[in-house]
Amino acid sequence: MKSFSQIKGRSAEYARNRIKLLLVSERIDCSPQMINMLKKLRFSMVRHWQLYLLLLPTLVFFVMFKYIPMLGVQIAFRDYWASKGIWGSNWVGLKHFSRFFSSYASENVIRNTIILSVYQLLLTFPFPIILALMLNNVTNTRYKKIVQTVTYMPHFISTVVLVSTMMIMFSPSVGIVNHLLKRFGFDEIYFFGDAAWFRHLYVISAVWQTTGWNSIIYLAALTSIDPSLHEAAMIDGATKLQRVRHIDLPGIAPTIVVMLILASGNLMSIGHEKVYLMQTSLNLDTSEIISTYVYKIGLLNNQFSYSTAINLFNSVINAVILVSVNSLSRKISDSSLW
Repeated sequence: MKSFSQIKGRSAEYARNRIKLLLVSERIDCSPQMINMLKKLRFSMVRHWQLYLLLLPTLVFFVMFKYIPMLGVQIAFRDYWASKGIWGSNWVGLKHFSRFFSSYASENVIRNTIILSVYQLLLTFPFPIILALMLNNVTNTRYKKIVQTVTYMPHFISTVVLVSTMMIMFSPSVGIVNHLLKRFGFDEIYFFGDAAWFRHLYVISAVWQTTGWNSIIYLAALTSIDPSLHEAAMIDGATKLQRVRHIDLPGIAPTIVVMLILASGNLMSIGHEKVYLMQTSLNLDTSEIISTYVYKIGLLNNQFSYSTAINLFNSVINAVILVSVNSLSRKISDSSLW
């Protein structure tokens, strides 16, 4: 049998270890819920290690090419010189932001960006929903596949090819559009040289290129609607339009809300490629937006700090819009990103 002194010694050692464990837990603020969550995470990682291994390349990509480069954002607050490096360049605070807002170009590029973004959202967002609802009611499978193929194909056309084709089609000399206008007695129009036509050409081509591809997610959402709802509505004598209005649209409403939130979060993030390719010296009044201005100032004129400050301002505005729209959606409906 163990002596009393041995039992007492082990009890004291156990008590000391327990106290140490409690002190460590308090220092790292490990609540019982946190400890339980960590245990579940460890168990999941051991059991499904193959899935976590597949996730690793994506995680590494985001850390290396998304999060680490964020350290370079600080050059927006410095007079960056490549010879001095980021840390060696002088800190100037909000100098570049003040310079942008006091420049003659700021008002024009911000206005053009907002107008083009809102115009594009108003036209490109509803058309995929309409196309998905129409395709969902097509009973001829072969015809449905043909329509889907035709509408999906423009998505895979590169921006350079798209803009080049548009320039040929709308050319005042060889373009088919101007040829038809002259045949019907109208004067020819230099579409790419007229600032009033730039936004219309940009948005209409965006609708043509994105409608089919963006309808895929709505078609997928429509497949989750219970067919018995349509059967019951048909028995009650509901028309196709009534079934779309009272069954299909409410069924995909959460998907529509989420997609609208995501689209609103990118409201100010119009890529510069297509706009830059469509720009001419004659349409700059409406075609110069933040992304093209940043491209010219930063990469062509080597004003890296100034261009970074402008782009950082744009990103902050996008983040504010995203959070605001998401909060509004959560208050109005049950659908939100978080």
